[in-house]
Amino acid sequence: MDKLPLSVAIIAYNEEDIIGKTLEAVRDIASEIIVVDSHSTDRTREIAESYGAKVYVEEWKGYAQQKNSALEKCTQEWILFLDADEIVSEELKRSIKEELKDPQADGYMINRKTYYLGGFLEHVWQPEWRLRLVRRSADPVWKGDIHEVLLIKGRTRKLKGDLYHFPYRGLKNQALKGVEFAQIDAKEKFKAGKKVSFTRDILLRPLWTFFKEFFLRKGFLEGRRGLILSLMASYYTFLKYSFLYELKLKADIGDRLWRREER
Repeated sequence: MDKLPLSVAIIAYNEEDIIGKTLEAVRDIASEIIVVDSHSTDRTREIAESYGAKVYVEEWKGYAQQKNSALEKCTQEWILFLDADEIVSEELKRSIKEELKDPQADGYMINRKTYYLGGFLEHVWQPEWRLRLVRRSADPVWKGDIHEVLLIKGRTRKLKGDLYHFPYRGLKNQALKGVEFAQIDAKEKFKAGKKVSFTRDILLRPLWTFFKEFFLRKGFLEGRRGLILSLMASYYTFLKYSFLYELKLKADIGDRLWRREER
């Protein structure tokens, strides 16, 4: 099969259990695969190299910066951005091949479907359109950190087919990731001067998050999985604003101590 004028860009850290499946799905269509690894301690790099990927080992710079580093190393006309835990479906692969024969846009939105507790979510978090396939000449750039987004100059369209997402290795892994991401999110809000109210943000926001995920986003249609997902989302919101509250307290206490020392 003739390969497409396509670079696949991936950032990775300790993804040996999934990255092989990610690369297997695109190895026959990509002219090059770029992997920026953040000093994995497992076999991530070796597996990526076995699929012909060009692997670069770099210090962690944040999600957007790390993805921009991968972007800079791409040489093909088109770039497909993937997370190491995402797998291109056969339908999506066919759509990419067909569209790149005669491109009608500068970027393409792809629906990401998440695997959670034994099956793919069909209602909550659906659809989840993400800009992932872009023309290099459209000046693509990633902005933000934990909620990073891809921006381009030009028109976008949607592609048929799903991008399968396997974000968690179980509920423990989800909880640990939630703590990590909540801390990053809280630091972003703190740097931006975001205020925090104990009643509004720590008590009421988690309740609103649960209501939004379970009822408004139809988590209840997912059954028990939807209930657990909604509770975990509520827990994440609680952590995020609790961490922000803690940062504010530390800053206030530090300011008071500093003023005392100046007297």
